[in-house]
Amino acid sequence: MSAALLGALSGPHIEFAGLSPLIALLGGAVVVLLAGVLPPFEAPRARLLPAALALGTIAIALGLTIWQWHAQRSLAGSALRIDGLAVVADVVLLVGAIGAVLLAARSHAGRSRSGAELYALLLSSLAGMFVLIGAQSTVILFLGFELLSIPLYVLCAIERERERSLEAGLKYLIIGSIGGATLLYGLALIYGISGQTSFAGIAQAIAARELATNAMLLGGVALVMVGFAFKASVAPFHQWTPDVYEGAPTPITAFMAVATKVAALGALLRLFDVALIGAQPTWGPGLAALAAVTIIVGNVGALGQASMKRLLAWSAVGQAGYMLAGVVVSTRLGVRATLLYLAAYLFMNLAAFAVVIARERESDLGDSLRGLRGLAASRPLLAWPMTLAMLGLAGIPATVGFVGKFYLIDAAAANGYTWLGVVIVIGSMISLGYYLPVVAAMWMRSERSDEGADEAPSLRVPRPGGASAADGPLPTIAGAQETAEPQPAGAATHPEVALVALLAGAATLFFGIVPGPLFDLVSGAGRGLGLL
Repeated sequence: MSAALLGALSGPHIEFAGLSPLIALLGGAVVVLLAGVLPPFEAPRARLLPAALALGTIAIALGLTIWQWHAQRSLAGSALRIDGLAVVADVVLLVGAIGAVLLAARSHAGRSRSGAELYALLLSSLAGMFVLIGAQSTVILFLGFELLSIPLYVLCAIERERERSLEAGLKYLIIGSIGGATLLYGLALIYGISGQTSFAGIAQAIAARELATNAMLLGGVALVMVGFAFKASVAPFHQWTPDVYEGAPTPITAFMAVATKVAALGALLRLFDVALIGAQPTWGPGLAALAAVTIIVGNVGALGQASMKRLLAWSAVGQAGYMLAGVVVSTRLGVRATLLYLAAYLFMNLAAFAVVIARERESDLGDSLRGLRGLAASRPLLAWPMTLAMLGLAGIPATVGFVGKFYLIDAAAANGYTWLGVVIVIGSMISLGYYLPVVAAMWMRSERSDEGADEAPSLRVPRPGGASAADGPLPTIAGAQETAEPQPAGAATHPEVALVALLAGAATLFFGIVPGPLFDLVSGAGRGLGLL
């Protein structure tokens, strides 16, 4: 009797090998947070200790993820899954996190007393992304969604003395909460009609009961898509993106721009291409229309932007539309194309944001486009990565962005969405209108341009954490003018920022000429999706 009772109460089998990267991230977050309260942390040099610990944690998690490279199995009672999709997406996330930590190491937020909190929150958000991408049930999907979101709300507002940072955190909290509630309601509708929470069970219920055109199911699918659209900056649910990207500390913006897209698109691929694959003929055209609208809105919105962070925010909206094309087609080719473009976007975005951060710390123009004028003459090692990033994001040949877009167009055209491939080309043509002026400012204009010479001195105050100087003096929460912290002069003071820019720029060029390693990276990504 007691043995039978114990057997009934026993939990699911836990495979710690498969969960080891997640455990490493959560354990590392605790260690980093504890390191921030140690007495030696008060010394200026010791304040880099949390950043070093965070890098070590990410390196361990990366090694453990690569150790599970060929694994194809469910974990924790089928709550999570480790397969080609999860492993590739996790590697992209970890590489992006390494870049974000390096960019933040000597930023205003990273050097302050809240630096340890910054890295602990970043690691916690990263763990939530791992859970979201590997989720095999709607319950775990929502838990992962919230675990990645809550730390990001705090990270956006971590520079508490800066009103714009607090505003960004509040906006992201409100919009993110609406997106989370919408997602939860959609998942509840799907459960209500299918009676299942597991992705495999939902797929079986749709097939067995012919629910592909059921109004309740499609309503749930629409609400789930809206919830993820808020997170991935998909139009028309993108309105928060420019303001939050501009107000948040720039290293956090760089992390969000890539990581949230990887997590949201990875989860969408598993949910739509496994649980909802039976209803693909119904939701596919609607998702394709949403992708087309996102491409046009994002690229048109970026035209004429004077702030680099706002320009890259609008660019991120357009890029999200490109990536949705891989979800729409619901094939292994689509999965591979989406993941390849996410990896390409990582390199291009890191290069661009690293240069923006370097100029924020060297110039009194913040993230303004004027701060890039004459960069080729004064900082050629920064001008080249930014040039490659802009050309790559525009999809110019010989860059990894061209390879990624070509792969997405091929996947769309091969599965009856040729018109969506045409929209991708049109979006890329529009994007030249705002990417090429950035290149021209660096290579064809003098650093001391006469334009803007009559600006009041108050408009040229450097900003801690990277707020745009073009926006005028930023008040503190007490209403006084914000005082900028003295920034070290010269690019050599922050070699890690220049290193990130150079490596990401070199990857943008190298994988554009030799894309074979990226094709090998994503080749097995669709295998583990079983029902695909």
